[in-house]
Amino acid sequence: MKANELRAMTQEELSSKLAELKKELFNLRFQHAINQLENPHKIEEVKRDIARVMTILHEKNA
Repeated sequence: MKANELRAMTQEELSSKLAELKKELFNLRFQHAINQLENPHKIEEVKRDIARVMTILHEKNA
């Protein structure tokens, strides 16, 4: 996900996207714990997407 795409979203959309990404991260961690995760790099990608969304939310609040 690119930052330009996130900046085009409203705060409500960003909040819902953040909740969705956090749920996905939880599921990925659970899969990783029981050795069913095929691509462990996906966890890092989701963490970065969460950070991007949080950064854009803070920019919009300032």
